[in-house]
Amino acid sequence: ARTKILRSAAADAVEPPPPQPFQPSKQLGAVSPLGFFDPAGFTQVGDESGFRNLRATEIKHGRVAMMAAVGAVVQHYAKLPGFEGVPSGMPAAWTGNGLFGVAALFLLSGAMELAVWTQDDKKEPGNFGDPLGLGQYNEDMRNKELNNGR
Repeated sequence: ARTKILRSAAADAVEPPPPQPFQPSKQLGAVSPLGFFDPAGFTQVGDESGFRNLRATEIKHGRVAMMAAVGAVVQHYAKLPGFEGVPSGMPAAWTGNGLFGVAALFLLSGAMELAVWTQDDKKEPGNFGDPLGLGQYNEDMRNKELNNGR
């Protein structure tokens, strides 16, 4: 009789539903006016690791583009010591000291990329904390950063 009761209880137990597949369209950054932004269709439902890789790359490229935009304006008005004779704009990349500056930037950014700015798999893509302590690493600022980088 007892086994009959146990079988009956086991039959009545409802298995929990399977977890929902990973939804890229429900992640941070899907805000108006663009909504979910994947015009080339690279992200797949259920592929969280692929999405994380693409998101980290998207954030990194957006940050580089934003720094380059600021640098394009600043370099017109300010010169570093030793670079006074280097022309402004793209010709600086292949003119005298400008060539050394480009090489130094390339090596410095490569070293930072490999040693300092490494992605922690325990954190969301692009999360390197709040290095300046400004208290701006929140969902609103992350949405703004993603959409501005696009």
